[in-house]
Amino acid sequence: MRIAVAGGTGWVGKFVVDAVRAAGHEPTVISRSNGVDITTGSGLVDVLQETSAVIDVSNLTTTSKSKSVAFFEAGTRNLLAAGQAAGVSHHVALSIVGVDRVGFGYYIGKRRQEELVLAGSVPASILRATQFHEFAAQILERGGGPFALVPRMASQPIAAREVAQALVGLAAREPVGMAPELAGPEQLEMTDLARQILRARGGHRVVVPLRLPGAAGRAMAEGALLPTGPGPRGKQTFSQWLAGADGVSRADTPERKPKAGRP
Repeated sequence: MRIAVAGGTGWVGKFVVDAVRAAGHEPTVISRSNGVDITTGSGLVDVLQETSAVIDVSNLTTTSKSKSVAFFEAGTRNLLAAGQAAGVSHHVALSIVGVDRVGFGYYIGKRRQEELVLAGSVPASILRATQFHEFAAQILERGGGPFALVPRMASQPIAAREVAQALVGLAAREPVGMAPELAGPEQLEMTDLARQILRARGGHRVVVPLRLPGAAGRAMAEGALLPTGPGPRGKQTFSQWLAGADGVSRADTPERKPKAGRP
């Protein structure tokens, strides 16, 4: 089957495209670099012709509620409208565990995306996943100096590749609406993950725990981004990821920065 990946040239999108191929399907990459813009709808109907499913992992970097809502609302509306016109039978969107429990600007845009997907005319599935193993490394890459400011955040990190595989598995099945939440195999504190990375790299920066302001920061610190019930769990632990279970040590190799991260 042909599966289109919105945001397929981005950091997570590349994993999804690889997973589509590994599962024996044909990927179509939706991105501005390929002449398709989900925020305007330009080129969408044409690129979705003869496509069975769409996986949306498009993203942006922002803490602004208005920017987040505008991006996810426009992109989702256009993808759903073009998908309906092209005969797409399954729309799959990636979201975040706890997005409905944290009043963070970016999350409000993701909640709007979920609402549109579930109410849309194309049969859909939404997969909420926890933070990726890579997220702590990305935080460290954002600033220099002797101190690393890392938000206090209870986390249950998962390998991005496992999330990509789960998205492709969903796309190949019948739509389920809200899928069971996907999380990593263990609960950890984000500041501890950052310290592990620095130790593995032989770095001397000092991790300074930072509670984000307001109710959103308190919720993150107290576990609002953790799954609340049973569901599928990833297999790769953070330590295995850091050691480089695939033969590439993340301690020695700086992480690829995503086009857009998510807190």
